[in-house]
Amino acid sequence: MTERRPLSVDLVLAPVDASDESADAVAYAAAIASKYDATVHVVHVLGEEVVREIENGVVDDAQVAADGEAIMEAAERIAAEHDVPLSTSVAYGFSTKMKLRHPGSVVLDTAEELDADFLVVPREPVSGDPGEVLAKAAEYVLLYASQPVLSV
Repeated sequence: MTERRPLSVDLVLAPVDASDESADAVAYAAAIASKYDATVHVVHVLGEEVVREIENGVVDDAQVAADGEAIMEAAERIAAEHDVPLSTSVAYGFSTKMKLRHPGSVVLDTAEELDADFLVVPREPVSGDPGEVLAKAAEYVLLYASQPVLSV
């Protein structure tokens, strides 16, 4: 007998930032991808402070690169544990020039561009840590995504 699945999933999108909850989101995304023989795409969403520093030319390139590398290495480890393919990207979560660019819209735009079938978003407490970019994005994504969303 063939297993029937009500959902077809080829790509699971997991937006991440520097929070611990992001690692949990990647783990859930990898577990879902494993179940559906799908791929995980992790998008590192840069926060407002970093984006402003980049736009003003005062960014600490080495620190931003090290933070991004640590986030992506963690995602690679998690994907390898679940034996699922992983792709990655980085996106500005804010813009000083485009009022409608915020972490939630970045997640949905990325999902649309990649034709993601499922989204796993970290739902974080708002602690005020500048690295926690996605704290308010989960609710926006839950309201406006056209794909199924798991908020963890």
